[in-house]
Amino acid sequence: MRQDFLTSSFLELRAKLHRMAMRLLSSNEEAQDALQDAYLRLRAGAQMQSAAEADHKLVVVLRNLCIDRLRKQREISLESNEVLQLAREDAQADEFARELEAVLQAELTELQRRIFNMVTHEEIEYEMIAERLGMSVEAVRMNMSRARKRMRETYIKLNR
Repeated sequence: MRQDFLTSSFLELRAKLHRMAMRLLSSNEEAQDALQDAYLRLRAGAQMQSAAEADHKLVVVLRNLCIDRLRKQREISLESNEVLQLAREDAQADEFARELEAVLQAELTELQRRIFNMVTHEEIEYEMIAERLGMSVEAVRMNMSRARKRMRETYIKLNR
């Protein structure tokens, strides 16, 4: 079974993406259309290699679609403070995505990375993970705790 990073990222970020589109566009319907267009355009393209890549591409494609819609409507100019502010926010989001990727790759063992992904992305219960990996529930919890601790330490180092 292949993982569908795009769909899982879209479902997870849907509310945030909708708010982003609403800030740019004039109506809820426009925002919903832009959100749907962004998903369909990415769906037609290549497969995503990670959830972080899918998150980033969803944000960028949605932003570009909103700007294209605004250009067509000629409601705001590209020099507008609002668009410049959104560009700054997007740059900050790009930086955050790079930091997040570094944190996720923070010297975790393969087992810790698998357990972390099962818990956070696939939302599998500890008992089911223990069963799948042939481990005790306590061992799964300990590995998850160690993964979070390493990620937290790496994040703190990045933000000094």
